[in-house]
Amino acid sequence: MADRILCLSWGRVVSGREAHSLEVFNDAVNYYGGLRRDGQIEDVDLVLLGANGGDLDGMMLIRGSHAQLDAMREQERFQRIVIDAQMVVEDLRIAEGWLNEGIQEPMARFQEAAAHLPQPVSA
Repeated sequence: MADRILCLSWGRVVSGREAHSLEVFNDAVNYYGGLRRDGQIEDVDLVLLGANGGDLDGMMLIRGSHAQLDAMREQERFQRIVIDAQMVVEDLRIAEGWLNEGIQEPMARFQEAAAHLPQPVSA
């Protein structure tokens, strides 16, 4: 079971680049689907959001192990897709995270850090 996640999120499509944005999106979907079929990642979820008044229109959640996601990020095609996406959407973000059993380690570090904070003084 995957313990890491890579979240690629984006905002609006740059005006005038709608057709190319569809090409980039389809290329990414095919690429991540191939990685999943080949066992190089565990899975990918595609998310398109409705109008929300914010700067988040969609995301791809790529699940795998730390080693799988690191290896994927080193691939030239992954890097090319990211560059292409930067050209056609606003607010492209890539964030690493943990899920399932993987959250235990960062939560333990958070708990340790929180234990060292001074306690608030009661009024």
